[in-house]
Amino acid sequence: MAALAGRVVLREAWLPLCRGLCRAARPRSLRQLREADEAAPVFQYAGKAARRKDRVFVWGFCHSGALGIPSFVRPDAGWKKPRRVQSTPYRLETEEKICSAACGYGFTLLSSTTTDITKVWGMGLNKDSQLGFQRSMGDRNKGYEYVLEPSPVALPLAKPQQTRVLQVSCGRAHSLILTDSEGVFSMGNNSYGQCGRKVIEDETYSESHVIHELKEFDSRVVQVVCGQDHSLFRTKKGAVYACGWGADGQTGLGHYNITSVPTKLQGDIAGVNIIQVASYGDCCLAVSDEGDLFGWGNSEYLQLASVTETTQVNVPRHLPFKIGKIKEAACGGTGNMALTEEGNVFVWGYGILGKGPNLMETAVPEMIPPSLFGWSDFNPDIRVARIRCGLSQFAALTSK
Repeated sequence: MAALAGRVVLREAWLPLCRGLCRAARPRSLRQLREADEAAPVFQYAGKAARRKDRVFVWGFCHSGALGIPSFVRPDAGWKKPRRVQSTPYRLETEEKICSAACGYGFTLLSSTTTDITKVWGMGLNKDSQLGFQRSMGDRNKGYEYVLEPSPVALPLAKPQQTRVLQVSCGRAHSLILTDSEGVFSMGNNSYGQCGRKVIEDETYSESHVIHELKEFDSRVVQVVCGQDHSLFRTKKGAVYACGWGADGQTGLGHYNITSVPTKLQGDIAGVNIIQVASYGDCCLAVSDEGDLFGWGNSEYLQLASVTETTQVNVPRHLPFKIGKIKEAACGGTGNMALTEEGNVFVWGYGILGKGPNLMETAVPEMIPPSLFGWSDFNPDIRVARIRCGLSQFAALTSK
């Protein structure tokens, strides 16, 4: 990551000066020195020749184990306390080169394109077996409801030494895994059919061994997306399929019911070549190969106010934004984001949208000043290259 790394530790002076007088500071205990060392800032310096490494960094809420660092939850020293939040990126050691990562509600999935037997790892909350059956060390018939470090997820692959995992996605309590030659697998909570299989009344999801293979598509699936309690699938032919909870219209199937079988969407995307779909809460966005944007689902926060005055849209609708060709879209819980081919970023919806305290809601996309992403007269080549949404946060990756 860096050609040269340095650690700068700022400590209080042993002989602080006060109006020309000096007095000795109290000597600190070994525990105080350790705590001060952990709290000290770390600076990294990268030269122009430095190359990016394929590493994984984690940060955020720690208590569920979703960050995969056991010592954050169960400290390895008696004087340490469990860490509630890791506010800065922290290096996560992994066995393989990680190619896809997804964050659910208190859990995380990682995957590699390796041909080794183990291709997917899970960590964090597992009360609905959204990380698969994680066998207990003490009782082989019992499973863990919390996983504190990256642990293998066993997939029922026909050719495990040939098949590669391309992508993982996580919802509130279910997960999707996309492979290159054996289709899509789902696991976790299926109360609303979000795993693409029949809903079984009173099904027990804890310590479940069920991993379902989905096959109901017109061509090979090339992207999977988990919403809160629904799932989206984009095929090689540019079609979109959906299943799961539909009370806000998020399945886009023209109704507000539960759907347990992946079903092809129509509406304004019928016959359109969709190149990307996005969802995280109950709103969905899709981008076409011609740069058009489509949306359906929840609109309580003005996400789809450009095409409706209601709070739900149950079929895909073309969003008539005049902001240029769309390259990528991101869809959060209350706010949306779009990236144009020119590298400009637009936001709309409700919440902290990235333009300061004076913009809390808007039905019309507003552009975030490029200077906030590093563009300037001295750095004219910097553009935003990728965007993502969490439930209530946005992220952007620049070309530099």
